[in-house]
Amino acid sequence: MKSYKNKQLVVGADFAGFPLKEAVVAHLKKKGWEITDYGVTSPDQTDTDLMFHRIGLRVGAAITEKEFDRALLFCGTGMGIHIAASKCPGVAAGVVESVPAALRAITGNGVNVLAMGAFYVAPQMGIEIAEAFLNHDLGDGYEWWHNFYEFHKLACDELDAFNYEEFKANGFKVKHLGDYPLVLEDKPDNIKEFLSYIKSRRNGGF
Repeated sequence: MKSYKNKQLVVGADFAGFPLKEAVVAHLKKKGWEITDYGVTSPDQTDTDLMFHRIGLRVGAAITEKEFDRALLFCGTGMGIHIAASKCPGVAAGVVESVPAALRAITGNGVNVLAMGAFYVAPQMGIEIAEAFLNHDLGDGYEWWHNFYEFHKLACDELDAFNYEEFKANGFKVKHLGDYPLVLEDKPDNIKEFLSYIKSRRNGGF
């Protein structure tokens, strides 16, 4: 599998998302990323296979088939192409228009496909969104929040395992793979000291 951890990424854009995709990809290539593009690669292309939903399905399939573990998608709004990708098993897709939303999509929801809309996201913002998505993982930055990672990982696992027919047969109740309480918490004042403490615990230093 090609991995974001090795700076390998699959992308796709329709004609509307093409300009934003080009800006983001140019930035990533300058930083050493290997990009595979399953969408529009020239503004002159007229191939009907390059409709937004068809590109979304192709990129989503690359996640399902474990060719790649993360992807970026682009269309006019980001909505249609991310809906299409979401039809593919194992895809957890989000559409965002800001860096905070991108950060929460990956750190709180573990998305593996992130979509943007060129009608609403400027090139520099798109670059910053991509950086946030590609440089973080589930739970990053929330080590101070008790059970944050475990709670959200459980949600990801239950969604990965979801089968509608089983859900229906069970009276529309989700089969629990575990349970973790989560209470809203305030970030500690001395966050650096707290994170150092957490790191020492993980290294067996307590």
